[in-house]
Amino acid sequence: MRVVITGASSGIGEALARHYAGPRTELGLISRRPPAAAFPGKTVHYPVDVTDAAALARAAADFGIPDLVIANAGVGVGTHGDDLADVDKLRRVLEVNVTGLAATLAAFAPSMRRAGRGTLAGIASVAGFRGLAGNGAYCASKSAVITWMESLRAELYGTGVSVVCVCPGYIDTPMTRVNRYRMPFLLPADEAARRIARVIAAKRRLAVVPWQMAAVSTLLRLTPGWLFDRLARARRASRATSRSEIGTDPISGFSEMGSVPISGRLRLFGFSRVA
Repeated sequence: MRVVITGASSGIGEALARHYAGPRTELGLISRRPPAAAFPGKTVHYPVDVTDAAALARAAADFGIPDLVIANAGVGVGTHGDDLADVDKLRRVLEVNVTGLAATLAAFAPSMRRAGRGTLAGIASVAGFRGLAGNGAYCASKSAVITWMESLRAELYGTGVSVVCVCPGYIDTPMTRVNRYRMPFLLPADEAARRIARVIAAKRRLAVVPWQMAAVSTLLRLTPGWLFDRLARARRASRATSRSEIGTDPISGFSEMGSVPISGRLRLFGFSRVA
């Protein structure tokens, strides 16, 4: 099996690489930093930023036809829509999370389409189902990913190439460990990777991991706007607090991860942490 994973240097991406690695697997790992661990089997690392479409095309040409591509790389940062300075943050989040994902899949899709086989998987987030105060850029980017993957699936229908969109909830990674709030249905990274791999193998069109978060996402989508707004207002954190809900790089202000899941505002629905 030939597998390509972006954002493979840490978090969910590293856990996915660890899951797929083996004597019968050839891994193509795309990340700006080298993976922290060595993996069994054949592994090729491409030190590529997913916003560099030309570099992605070169990596795709070098790797050849994959059986599976997982576009997992992403960044997150707290933002506020009433702050003009945050527009630059929004631009960066969209560039990595949406354009980077699209470029990754587009780099490998043509050869897979010609071969008539393979799976393209995109890692979105439960945060993509509703807009959450203080997390507008991240929520918007993951909502765009969900819609992009749906469009791509329609475009590739009948070609033999499957398209899967995965929306994780809270995953125990270095990025989420800085959160000061309780994270419902938290999954260890390796367990999350196992479940993500399972839904990809089943070629689910849209899957939420874990299943408990599927119930939460359904609740979020079905909550009337007026009620959602009222609950959000009742629990809205201060501007400073909301900015720190997603761990950030102390220099750039951005966090890099496979997927920073839905914010602590799930607490407004009364959910508590389940290990």
